[in-house]
Amino acid sequence: MARRCEICGKGTISGNNVPRKGQAKKKGGVGQHIGVTTKRVFKPNIVSVKSLVNGTTKTIKVCTRCLRSGRVQKVV
Repeated sequence: MARRCEICGKGTISGNNVPRKGQAKKKGGVGQHIGVTTKRVFKPNIVSVKSLVNGTTKTIKVCTRCLRSGRVQKVV
């Protein structure tokens, strides 16, 4: 099953891992040197929560941002 929030649609995205060596110029160094970029993956913080959907209790996958902002009514 996909790692995706069922409320806002937030999912896994890819990006680059950028290694930096050296001290920054504004900190007194000679400047940063950037190495070879490699691919990496950013994963959302997804939790399974029991919530009310159309009057029935259902388990859905929700990101913690939607849960904290109150977009989902959690059932205890």
